[in-house]
Amino acid sequence: MIILYTFISEEKHQFILDRYLRTFTQEIQQEILRYRRWQDAQLSLLGKVLLQYGLKTYYNIFEAEIGILPNKKPYLKGSDLYFNISHSKDLVVCAIAEYPLGIDVEFSDPKISYLDFTFQMTTNEFKEIHDSDDKTKGFFTYWTRKEAVIKAHGAGMMLPLESFEVLNNECVIEGEKFFTKEIFIHEGYYSYIASTDQSIKDTIPLIKHFKEEV
Repeated sequence: MIILYTFISEEKHQFILDRYLRTFTQEIQQEILRYRRWQDAQLSLLGKVLLQYGLKTYYNIFEAEIGILPNKKPYLKGSDLYFNISHSKDLVVCAIAEYPLGIDVEFSDPKISYLDFTFQMTTNEFKEIHDSDDKTKGFFTYWTRKEAVIKAHGAGMMLPLESFEVLNNECVIEGEKFFTKEIFIHEGYYSYIASTDQSIKDTIPLIKHFKEEV
């Protein structure tokens, strides 16, 4: 598994657009330029850049066509590889693996209170966070772990956070078992990966900061 990450920059925004936007199809270019905020446009673009760079550098794939499944989850056409992209605040990450996966990153925002999300938690989850010494860590562990599972599952918002529970880094959704693992990408951010493939529990991903060309 390869995990690439980078950070957005307002100062370099025009350079990044000029450097990378033209490498994608007209449809993708228009999609990115439709964003009103530079942050959203750059996050979207750099997620695609990380995927493109990762496939080329680590898998020798220079032309990749992305399709969209009925559940809106993107996939690589004609490939045995899978990918998932996530971003939060200034960080954008892309994970590429030989099995289906989901990845979630969240900025550790001290202004967020776990009490505001009680309605999205199971009773056990709330108790675990409420009783923990570090409630901020407890909350973001709960959040990123479950978001990674939702992204691995592919149901998106159709799968409420409170509809399943992760115990010992495992959970079952509609008879399908998912496994989760915490990973460290950068200080100030929490991150989890998830998959139906049990090997993810022992995976040590290659994590690289993409900055050579940005």
